[in-house]
Amino acid sequence: MNDVPFKKTDAEWKEQLSPEVYRVTRKHGTERAFTSSLNVEQRDGMYHCVCCSEALFPSDTKFDSGTGWPSFYQPVDGNNVSEHADRSLFMRRTEVRCSNCDAHLGHVFPDGPEPTGLRYCINGAALNFKPGE
Repeated sequence: MNDVPFKKTDAEWKEQLSPEVYRVTRKHGTERAFTSSLNVEQRDGMYHCVCCSEALFPSDTKFDSGTGWPSFYQPVDGNNVSEHADRSLFMRRTEVRCSNCDAHLGHVFPDGPEPTGLRYCINGAALNFKPGE
């Protein structure tokens, strides 16, 4: 595991998280498209890491990508997420993780809207939404 500030054992993560959240965030899984209520969330607020509560994406960077997962064009702070090469499933993608606890969040693609041209395609299971933040 990377040297991240917020560490827990695998057993501690299993105790803290639901089986689905554990599978997505700790085992690099993916939730089924269009299953997260956060995909259609439209209130102002902040999206946080479900594992450690790190602020990740402000609602004003969220957009409807049509992919079935919450999508953002930039994180609240570039230091709050880390990017890693992902060559699983015979593809070349860029995985996005929480920099604070190393939770798998999703992937980033170069086909998003301006001003960044990026699409952070994030599993809703990896996020908590706090309205008005």
